[in-house]
Amino acid sequence: MEQINKHPLNVEGKYYVDFDVCLDHECCVEEAPNNFKMDEEYAAYVCKQPTTPEEEQQCISAMNICPVEAICDDG
Repeated sequence: MEQINKHPLNVEGKYYVDFDVCLDHECCVEEAPNNFKMDEEYAAYVCKQPTTPEEEQQCISAMNICPVEAICDDG
């Protein structure tokens, strides 16, 4: 099983970004701007877990369109 390195800025919760896999595509920030941000090294992280059905859908969409599958879901 592959080791996951959760980005240290991810907020606690269901969704998170694997720091070692993220390659600065910014798709997640565009798809779910309330929930994802980029750090100063241009790696994405989850800044806020979804709290509405719309945000949940946006996070699922961001996870599905991530070209390197860096977004994970433990829920």
